[in-house]
Amino acid sequence: MTDTAYDLVVIGAGPGGYVAAIRAAQLGMKTAVIEREHLGGICLNWGCIPAKALLRSAEAFHLMRRADEFGLTAEGVGFNLEKIVARSRAVSKKLAGGVGYLLKKNKVTVIDGTAKLKTAGVVTVTNKDGKPLPEISAKHIIIATGARARTLPGLEAGNRLIWTYKQALVADTMPKSLLVVGSGAIGIEFASFFNTLGAKTTVIEVLDRVLPTEDAEISALARKAFERQGMTIHTGAKVDALKAGFGSVNASLQLADGQSETLTVDRVILAVGITGNVEGLGLEELGVKVEHGHIVTGDFGETGVPGVYAIGDVAGAPWLAHKASHEAIICVEKIAGLPDIHPLAHDRRGSHRDDPGLRHRQNAGDHRGRANAHGVSAPYPIGSHARSHARRLRAGDPSVRLGQACFAYSSRTKSPGLRDLRLRSRFMPHADRGRIRSDLPAP
Repeated sequence: MTDTAYDLVVIGAGPGGYVAAIRAAQLGMKTAVIEREHLGGICLNWGCIPAKALLRSAEAFHLMRRADEFGLTAEGVGFNLEKIVARSRAVSKKLAGGVGYLLKKNKVTVIDGTAKLKTAGVVTVTNKDGKPLPEISAKHIIIATGARARTLPGLEAGNRLIWTYKQALVADTMPKSLLVVGSGAIGIEFASFFNTLGAKTTVIEVLDRVLPTEDAEISALARKAFERQGMTIHTGAKVDALKAGFGSVNASLQLADGQSETLTVDRVILAVGITGNVEGLGLEELGVKVEHGHIVTGDFGETGVPGVYAIGDVAGAPWLAHKASHEAIICVEKIAGLPDIHPLAHDRRGSHRDDPGLRHRQNAGDHRGRANAHGVSAPYPIGSHARSHARRLRAGDPSVRLGQACFAYSSRTKSPGLRDLRLRSRFMPHADRGRIRSDLPAP
C-alpha cells in the first residue's frame, strides 16, 4: 500500500517535465513532479539559457568595439569574465525561481529527490542524503530525465583544463587558446563566445561540415563567417587523444587529408553529443526499451509499458527544449483523452544562436528547389534588406539572426531589424501541428 497517490507523476522538471506537470494540472489531474537537482532542467540551468546570456555579453562587447561605425565613442573597451559568468548564472537562477512559482500556482506537488520505478504504477524516491521517502503511486508516469554530455574513450573531461559545457559555463579564466571538439549547437556557441572575447579558437568536427544537422547552405555560411572572425575549423577530422599538462593540453589531431598534427591549447571544450539519463530508473527491470542511450517511444511518448511514457531529450533526437515541451503537451493531452491530438512532426529543425547569429528553423533536408508537406523555403540575402543596412548588420556579426541564408516556411527571425520578415500564407498548409497553448510558460 503506497502512501501517496497521484493521477500523474513526472520524473524530471526540465522544459519537458515541468510543462507536462503544469498541463496535467490544468486538465484536472492530481500531479507531482520529482526533481533531483534544479527546476528548469539542463536547458534553463546549464544549457540554452545561460549560454545565450554569455553570448549576449559577447555581442555587446563586439558592438562596443565597432562604436565608431555608428558615430559613437567607446574607449578602453574590455570585459570582466567573472561578471559575465555571474550575470549568466543570475539569469538562470531567476528563471528557475519562476518555474517553481508556476508549479506552485498550478498546484503541482514538487518533490526533491531521485526517483526509481518500482512497478509501472509505483515510484520510490530517495532524498539528497540517500534516505527513502514515502513511495508514490500513479496512474501514469512520464519520464523526462533529460540528457548529459557524452564522453568518448581517451577524451574524458572533468579537470580544470578539459571542460564539458558545465565547466565552460562557469569558466574562471579566459583562455588564450581553445580547442572545441564538436561543431553542433553546443560546441559552436562556446566557440563563438570565447572567440569573440579574444581566444584563438580551433574547432574540430568529424563530419564533413560544421552544424551538420542543419541545411547545407546554413553550414557553409556559418563556416565562412566563423573563419572571417579568425576561427580555425577542421572538418572531416578527429581528436585521437588529449594529454593535460601543468597549464595546457596537447591534442593529437588526425586531419581530413590523413596528416597528423599536435595542437597545444590552454583549454579544451568537449561537445561530442549527449546521451540520455536512463540509468538508475529501473527501466530494464520494468521492460522499458532503451536503444543507444535513449528510451524508445511511440508517437505520443508511450514506451510499450502501460502507463509509462517518456518525453524530451531522454527520448532521443532532436535534443531541443521546445521539442520537449511540444511532446509534453501532446503526451499529457493524449493521456487525458482529449480529441484530435496529433503526433509531433519530428522532421522539423530546431533553432540555435551563435556568433554569426544564425537563428532559424529549418525543414529537414536541403532547401534548394524543394517543398514538402509543410511548405517551402527560399534563400534571402541579408544585403537585400534595407533595415539591415541601417543597423549595419552583416552575415559575420553577432547581431545578425539570419544572415545570407535560407529560412523555412515558419522562420521568423528575432532580430529587431528583421523581426517582421517571414514566409507564410498558402505555402504553409500545416503551419503548427503542435498544440502549444498561450497560457503555458515558454521554456
